[in-house]
Amino acid sequence: MNRLGSSPTCVVLGGGGHARVVIEALRLSGCATACAVLDADRSLWGKELLGVRILGDDDLLPDLKRKGVVHFVVGVGSVGNNMPRRRLFERALSEGLEPIIVRHPSAVCSESALIGPGSVLLPLAVVNAGARLGVNVIVNTGAILEHDCVVGDHAHIATGARLAGGVRVGASAHVGAGAAILQSLSIGERAVVGAGAVVVRDVRADATVVGNPARMLEARTAVLA
Repeated sequence: MNRLGSSPTCVVLGGGGHARVVIEALRLSGCATACAVLDADRSLWGKELLGVRILGDDDLLPDLKRKGVVHFVVGVGSVGNNMPRRRLFERALSEGLEPIIVRHPSAVCSESALIGPGSVLLPLAVVNAGARLGVNVIVNTGAILEHDCVVGDHAHIATGARLAGGVRVGASAHVGAGAAILQSLSIGERAVVGAGAVVVRDVRADATVVGNPARMLEARTAVLA
């Protein structure tokens, strides 16, 4: 877990419900103190999120950096499209801020697992032996990544999802709430696995699959901007 001193300060990018969960995880873990929230929604500016002021949008990042804030975490979730989270992450990096790892105290993470910068492990998440997470990954509440799973950058493993051993999830993919993926399968980049789906074969990049067993609903054009 990233630490500077006892409790470095960080800015949370995003001011919605997911950010609220992230702020609580920050407080309970003690890995950092949220000193500000940034959100593009002007109606939120000046309000507070769990006592943390929403100052404005991402244009304030350079000012916060000048004031000594050097860490950040993305507080935006996703329902299928992880590109907004990726853009926020890359914007903060471009301003010279450093991503922190947030791990809720109730999350279980193997000592042999590798967790990338900016990734978030939420309550009761399990990341087992030999698993590897890229940067800016969400392992949401109650999700399980079994041994040797590999999750690409900016992917979201949603609430209660179950990945059996050796599953590979591509960058910016979304595995929906309560989905189950059988061992050693691959989920392509930017693919979406629908809530409750049971995946019994590989899912190609940019595809959306739903149902039990999961079937392809659509093939999407990659969204890169």
